[in-house]
Amino acid sequence: MLNRKRSALSLALAVALTPLMASAQTAEPSTTTTPTGTAATNLDTVQVTGIRRGIENAIAIKQDATSVVEAISAEDIGKLPDVSIAESLGRLPGLAAQRVAGRAQVISVRGLSPDFATTLLNGREVVSTGDNRSVEFDQYPSELVNGVTVYKTPDAALVGQGLSGTIDMQTVRPLSFAERVIAISGRYQKSSLGKAANVDPYGNRFSASYIDQFLDNTLGISIGYAHSDMPIQENQVGLYEPWTTEQTDLGNRPGLAPGTVFSDGIKALRRTGNNERDGVMATVQFRPSNVWTSTLDAFHTEAEQIDTANQFEVNLSNYNGGYTPGLLITNPQVNADGTFAGGVATGVYPLVRGMYNKRKDKIDAFGWNNEFNFERVKVVADVNYSKATRNELNLENNLQLTPMPQLDSVGVVVKPDGFSQISPGLDYSNPDALFLTNTIYGSGYGKVPMVEDRLKGARLKGARLQATFAMPDSLPWFSDVDVGVNYADRRKDKTQAEGNILLGDQGDANIAGDLQYAPVNLGFAGIGYIPAWNVPAAVDRYMVFNPVTNLDYLIPKAWTVQEKTSTAWIRANINTDLGEVGLRGNIGVQMVRTDQSSQSNYFDRSRPDGQNILPIDDGKTYTDWLPSLNLAFMFPHQQTLRFAVAKQVARPRVDQMRAGLEFGVDTATGKPGGSGGNPLLDPWRANAIDLSYEKYFGEKAYVAAAVFFKDLKSYVYTQSRDDYDFSDLLASYVPPPGMIVPVLPTGTFSAPQNGQGGKLKGLELTASFPLEMLTESLRGFGVQASATFNDSDIKILDPESASSVGSDPISLPGLSERVYNFTAYYERSGFEARVSQRRRSDFIGEIGNFNGNRTLRYVVGENVTDAQVSYTFADSSSLHGLTLLLQGSNLTNEPYRTYAGTKDRPLEYVEWGRTYMLGVNYKF
Repeated sequence: MLNRKRSALSLALAVALTPLMASAQTAEPSTTTTPTGTAATNLDTVQVTGIRRGIENAIAIKQDATSVVEAISAEDIGKLPDVSIAESLGRLPGLAAQRVAGRAQVISVRGLSPDFATTLLNGREVVSTGDNRSVEFDQYPSELVNGVTVYKTPDAALVGQGLSGTIDMQTVRPLSFAERVIAISGRYQKSSLGKAANVDPYGNRFSASYIDQFLDNTLGISIGYAHSDMPIQENQVGLYEPWTTEQTDLGNRPGLAPGTVFSDGIKALRRTGNNERDGVMATVQFRPSNVWTSTLDAFHTEAEQIDTANQFEVNLSNYNGGYTPGLLITNPQVNADGTFAGGVATGVYPLVRGMYNKRKDKIDAFGWNNEFNFERVKVVADVNYSKATRNELNLENNLQLTPMPQLDSVGVVVKPDGFSQISPGLDYSNPDALFLTNTIYGSGYGKVPMVEDRLKGARLKGARLQATFAMPDSLPWFSDVDVGVNYADRRKDKTQAEGNILLGDQGDANIAGDLQYAPVNLGFAGIGYIPAWNVPAAVDRYMVFNPVTNLDYLIPKAWTVQEKTSTAWIRANINTDLGEVGLRGNIGVQMVRTDQSSQSNYFDRSRPDGQNILPIDDGKTYTDWLPSLNLAFMFPHQQTLRFAVAKQVARPRVDQMRAGLEFGVDTATGKPGGSGGNPLLDPWRANAIDLSYEKYFGEKAYVAAAVFFKDLKSYVYTQSRDDYDFSDLLASYVPPPGMIVPVLPTGTFSAPQNGQGGKLKGLELTASFPLEMLTESLRGFGVQASATFNDSDIKILDPESASSVGSDPISLPGLSERVYNFTAYYERSGFEARVSQRRRSDFIGEIGNFNGNRTLRYVVGENVTDAQVSYTFADSSSLHGLTLLLQGSNLTNEPYRTYAGTKDRPLEYVEWGRTYMLGVNYKF
């Protein structure tokens, strides 16, 4: 049953104020309605700027659409309403943002994880730097994006549509401007967490845009550049997963009673670094006549993130390198649920670790669109290409007190709603006492992941041809019909070299002073100061790192996935009158034929050395027919009732389609077994129904209520099959000497499979209006608010995440049952102020662990508050065109918290601090 709880705010804005605003509209002196009921009320004609301009443009897009959409429009050139695109998207009805490294980065649409949504750039599907196809939005500078449209319901001509929604980012079109525009902006940023190690708390952003028209407004160009250099500052305490009774039941955690739920380790860290990004956008638009318009787009973004986590870590699993005495938990504290809440761990051997990550991402996208308008026919031809690359370096250094052993007694207090506390008995602040050595976790480990995505293979390459024909007078309901074809060829490659980082010939080494940074303070976790140092320089000076890809467990981590997708569609567009009710919309069908395949290798231990690595290549072809219907009934007084029904699909995650696998045979039973990806996956498929009521007040305001229902026919999750046919892999298998049982043809294989789906439904309430519509005394004030309520009976299994979410069925990843957004603003006489808040309830989020694998965790719901004040000088001022602003993000220092099953079993508690930004915009 859908959760019907509503905040007083959302109810008041979305329901109670509707008649008040309706009466305000009625009071306007000039109101007319055409026979179709589609005319706008003639409200006061004024030139709006700033946040009001962005809001009104977004309202116009929503009102004019034939689908159910949400929109964001830039307030001015290079000025989206938030610091990042993801933060703006997270404020839209039905959407929710998940923070990564303190930034809103990935978006869930209508309670479904990012896997179900597709992202477009100027109407073209874009590649991604991750292992999957979902986009990390912070890679797209908000200064270079002019607007975003989120299609919640598809139509037949929407190529690359997602199942939960389709997010289309748009850059500017220079011929849409009447004159030259030059805009520059700068921001200076500070993190409230302050300086640590070698990283100060300051950052900066700069952008410049140039738009101009030539040849009597037949040629337009736009060029934009954006640069950002942002500090990374993070405090974190984490506990090992899983929380379990397994070892206490066996008596392997001395001092704890059987049945105590226990975590085998705890760490505290300060992460510091910088995230630098440069982006360039260019558009050339040529329109020599009304017959032909040619548009060439280019987009480039390049980012480099470097960070180091300096951390103190204690293993609590009775593993201290084999020294005596071993683990003993004294004065244990256990809560009413049987969960360990604190105590003193003796006989432990803590580590001081440096975890270094360097990641370089690059995305290039090009598109050429040509539109030809004849008397009754419009033809559109579009070609595009995009490519993304990711190069990453992960290094770790492990230090311990020497001479060995230096066993310690460490106090631990587990806090579900704050930083858990760690109280070591020994001093870990002296860098001269800590040595790179063969610790209980070795001396170090490293990884070098690389991803390339092209459309053609993280290069994205495609072509589209579309034609629109006017309908004959004998079909008065339909205005025209679109037909088109699209072809896309995508390939994503991943390799991941790994290896131990070994001590050099000098043996144990103390890190020299010239490699030391200022120590970091872990006082928030009760530890005090620990050393911080240059990890890659320490590896170069004291250690040996030779990553390889040919070890048995690394072989399946290298893979290629290819998709060749052919799409054809026909869409009839509806534009007619039913008495006084106008009717717009479309009906059509899209055919999508997908040819997917994957290539990788597997390691056969039964074969002679040098012949162990064998290729594997598999795939399938399938066709989907996707009918859709969108109807918008336009009643008098600017009331719109929308109805949509469609069949929808979302292609599986790219990494789930990998052919890589691990394989072996139990020599005692002859039964084969293995695990890996599945190139034979079918897509997620669903039938969807949407109903939306919208009441508009010109382009100033609107209120809306929408319900949606999705019937997912299947869901992709990891399952174990006991009847898997291993015949192809066994063809080259050589039984080892002494094996006397026959090799069986079938066994157990764990891989992503198409499993049972279920129902997803939701309610969305939205209101956006200036308060002057209620009373003139509130001129300049306004609010935007939305409340979303989601519910689903879909339960999935994820054995790969069992250590954090358990082995029982779990709810849909990305699903928050309640999502609220609220913005209050004031804008008048050049002064502007706004406060925005986004809130979501608990959900299951997706993160990447140190193994480079996707894992799921329960995430505590969060409430993030941002604010901005600015002043724009008037036209009469000598400083005309200048805007000064002050922004604050995460003003309440909202933490990021994850847990295992119940909140008294925390996994992570993270604070990224508040961010303050001082800026200036100037428009010529």
